Amino acid sequence: MVNSNTIEHLYLSLIQQCSTLNSIKQVHTPILKSGLDSDTFITGNLILKCAILISDALHYAHSLLQHSPNPDAFMYNTLIRGFSNSDLPHNSLTTFINIRQNSNSIQPDSFSFAFLLKAVANLPCFNTGIQVHCQSVIFGLDTHLFVGTTLVSMYAECEKIHHARKVFDEMFQPNIVAWNAIITAYIRCCDVKGAERLYRGMLVKDLISTNIMISGYMKAGEICLAKKLFYDEMPVKDDVSWSTMIVGFAQNGCFNEAFDLFIESRRVGLKPNEVSLTGILSVCAQAGAFEFGKILHGYIEKSGFGSISTVNNALLDTYAKCGHINMARLVFETMPRKKSIVSWTTMVAGLAMQGYGEEALKLFHQMEESGIKPDGITFISILYACSHAGLVEHGYWYFTMMKTHYGIDPTFEHYGCMVDLYGRAGELEKARDFITQMPVKPNAVIWRTLLGACSIHGNVELAEFALNKLAELDPNDSGDHVLLSNIYAVAGKWKNVATVRKSMNSQRLIKSPGWSMIEVDKIMYSFVAGDEQNEVTNEAYTNLKKIMLRLRVEGGYAPEVVGSVLHDIEDEEKENAVVTHSEKLALAFGMSRLCDGKVVRIVKNLRVCKDCHTVMKLVSKIFRVDIVLRDRSRFHSFSDGSCSCRDYW
Repeated sequence: MVNSNTIEHLYLSLIQQCSTLNSIKQVHTPILKSGLDSDTFITGNLILKCAILISDALHYAHSLLQHSPNPDAFMYNTLIRGFSNSDLPHNSLTTFINIRQNSNSIQPDSFSFAFLLKAVANLPCFNTGIQVHCQSVIFGLDTHLFVGTTLVSMYAECEKIHHARKVFDEMFQPNIVAWNAIITAYIRCCDVKGAERLYRGMLVKDLISTNIMISGYMKAGEICLAKKLFYDEMPVKDDVSWSTMIVGFAQNGCFNEAFDLFIESRRVGLKPNEVSLTGILSVCAQAGAFEFGKILHGYIEKSGFGSISTVNNALLDTYAKCGHINMARLVFETMPRKKSIVSWTTMVAGLAMQGYGEEALKLFHQMEESGIKPDGITFISILYACSHAGLVEHGYWYFTMMKTHYGIDPTFEHYGCMVDLYGRAGELEKARDFITQMPVKPNAVIWRTLLGACSIHGNVELAEFALNKLAELDPNDSGDHVLLSNIYAVAGKWKNVATVRKSMNSQRLIKSPGWSMIEVDKIMYSFVAGDEQNEVTNEAYTNLKKIMLRLRVEGGYAPEVVGSVLHDIEDEEKENAVVTHSEKLALAFGMSRLCDGKVVRIVKNLRVCKDCHTVMKLVSKIFRVDIVLRDRSRFHSFSDGSCSCRDYW
């Protein structure tokens, strides 16, 4: 006869082997029939598996707890933990309330509050955090080191650094984890100097402490301090140290340094892992480094990383942002595991950026049919696709569907997409009406989007109205004044242009310089109009002169100077200013260095101007070269004299 302990061990073993919700249900059925569902250890393991280890089984874990005849603190804590890591962190609070209301025999412990505070941090909600903090005081757990450390992190996510510091100062002998938490809190609240003072005051530091500080320096743009810490004060470095530096370089636009450091990490014998690969792929995506990305793709396939969804998603994003949509499709279609919401959304966003609006919508419906529920980020990509494809009615339908069908409340990003949708289509009055009818006060991005639309369509009056709103919300943004100057220039109102320039000078606002990057032989080259002369720029200028001469002779090119130059100067000076825009220099350099048949891929930080757009079309026709240009908002693929945007951008 089989004893009960043997049966229990058998079911526990089966539970451990389950990897899907269906397999859990198959094991759960005989457990119910045998009456072992009253065994708290077995039910606790079932809940643990469903709430934490299987991605789509959290609702089943909730059902298990509701029907458990003998729920204990472990079961409740596990469900609170599961909800805290999900898209429904507020359900952690509901579960905690159930403990207090329905289970007099169960008292919350340190784990209850730690998981609950993490849920509050993920909301984040300061008022709720205060209430949970008070509850921890009532149960005498606020001084518990584990709870105190989580309180510090929660207040940091709510951007309440003084509350976080007060909790930390009241800790009795905080350990290194607590010290790292308070340093992270200061960095999260944009006080890198405060974080530095704490870091320097630590008697004992570990690798995590230094990695946090490096990350803080990089986020604050303090590249030199990060390099000094990494190179001079870290005798031992781990994978996170290298990855933090690589990603930090990328975030600050130092793409070549990021690539060099990745190569250096390989030279010292560090093998790329999931974190470092996603980090360097992110660098490739931002820089448009297609060739380097292809090398990494080969390594991923050979090393077995192709089965990791995060790496696949990063690779997909890289190809999409490098303008190679066919390679992005290949990665997407050959993913070895079930595609996640991130995979679908990344592919939709890639199609949207390159002007394949209708295909993006088709893929969205395929995602719905596959059982994946879209989230707010997915709808941002869909609205973006509609905007850049001129699908105004479709965009409005999806915006409405997001709320009515999926219960997703619009954020500023969604409202901004709708303003862009109307504005790009020339429906400026409808865009303004949409803004005035928003249930929340429009932020600077909303008004800036309207100003950008006015720039496209030359609506001076509405542009002035938008800039007045921006002056109240974000008066120090030079780009807003530049846009208005462009609008005045197009209208020939040079006195107004001069007034705007005078205002910028008095406020000491400096126009952000336009730059363009191009990858040649796996090296990134950057160009800025009017930059210092060197061997690379001399080569670019020399070849550009030859290109422009041929465009004038064979293509009838004449520079479109109106709206591209901010000053009332002589026509010859205007032509020189517009002819040497950074994307033209990058194009000339690429055509000089790249082999025949190679696609010229350029990344630009600003919106491409009309003149450069015309030049790219002419070059693609006369020189028979394909060009892919990624500007601030979308891709332009030039071939045989036409652009993928169909002149709608």
